[in-house]
Amino acid sequence: MTPPGILSGMRVVEAAAFVAAPLGGMTLAQMGADVIRIDPLAGGLDHHRWPVTEEGTSLFWCGLNKSKRSVALDLQSPQGREIAMALACAPGENAGLFLTNFPPRGWLDPDKLRARRPDLIQLTLQGDRHGGSAVDYTVNARLGVPYFTGEPGIEGAVNHVLPAWDLVTGQMVAVGLLAAERHRRLTGEGQHVKLALQDVGLAVMNHLGFLEEARRGRPRERHGNELFGAFGRDFTTADGERVMVVGLTAKMWRTLCEALGIQAQVDALGAELGLDLGQEGHRFRARRELAALVAPRIAGRTLADLAATFDRLGVCWGRYQDVAQLVRDDPECSPANPMFSTIEQAGVGPMLAAGLPLDFSARARLPAAPAPRLGQHTEEVLHELLGIDAAAFGRLHDQGVVAQRGG
Repeated sequence: MTPPGILSGMRVVEAAAFVAAPLGGMTLAQMGADVIRIDPLAGGLDHHRWPVTEEGTSLFWCGLNKSKRSVALDLQSPQGREIAMALACAPGENAGLFLTNFPPRGWLDPDKLRARRPDLIQLTLQGDRHGGSAVDYTVNARLGVPYFTGEPGIEGAVNHVLPAWDLVTGQMVAVGLLAAERHRRLTGEGQHVKLALQDVGLAVMNHLGFLEEARRGRPRERHGNELFGAFGRDFTTADGERVMVVGLTAKMWRTLCEALGIQAQVDALGAELGLDLGQEGHRFRARRELAALVAPRIAGRTLADLAATFDRLGVCWGRYQDVAQLVRDDPECSPANPMFSTIEQAGVGPMLAAGLPLDFSARARLPAAPAPRLGQHTEEVLHELLGIDAAAFGRLHDQGVVAQRGG
């Protein structure tokens, strides 16, 4: 029997699509909360989102909905919308948390929902704070990130493929719901929490100094693979492997110099340039001269030889590998890492699945659980939360209001 997670007993109802909101819900589910997805009968906007298997099952959807339960309703019908509202507002001391990234109108209107349950906590994720549409790529474009991504000297925008704002926002979704739930425990008050993807991006840009740099007339430039503000970049070994080395802190820099045997040359270079290379910013100013010292030392050694020395001395480094190499060869991306397990995912088969990265000492980490089939738990959830018996469920099914699919 699976042990209880640290959020066992909490219930969250989710009506959401794509990355940030489903990620927030899944984060809570992987801590033990009962997270119930509400989807249209044919699946939501992301039900067939790429990447997909050869048979068309969305690996994207399976990946972002692990450990949840699924209810499928005809949300175009009054009966379906009534059931959805009842689920969001279903009784329970640790329930009444509702997450969506759809416009807060119709059955998603927070005033209508709180009329049913005054202590309801609803978190609505928006593209921007005005309720407009936005995704990671459009937020990045507005924030200027594509103009300091890429190699120096190139013109135009360079997008990147990691949805950074979605990922940060997904974690803020979980934090926001937990904070509001704590407030309700202390005061009894429900509330409507709004979170905008664009505001998350703006906040992070401010936290990291990008905005103030530009405000002071020195917007961030392109630096390719170089680490801004310290020493770090990619190099090639004698056997053609590529590695990233970083000398950010004093310790990182000291161990790198020791591993490559270049401390005397570095000291001489610092004296020649009039720079204290013990300071990270000075290492950035001298990055090209330092790279000229580092490159031949790495180019003269094989990856295995270099790795043994780097690991022994505690150098901060990483080997470049593609995703195929990662999943094939790297033990950290396998069940040897307790975060991972192999699960049987409906529509996919055996699948490597990550559980929660957090490791609480008070509760054992829950193993990853498969994403549900669309509508897999419809009858179960409607019976548990709303008291709908088998005969009533059968009538709703025959009317096309609900759908039930096997596990």
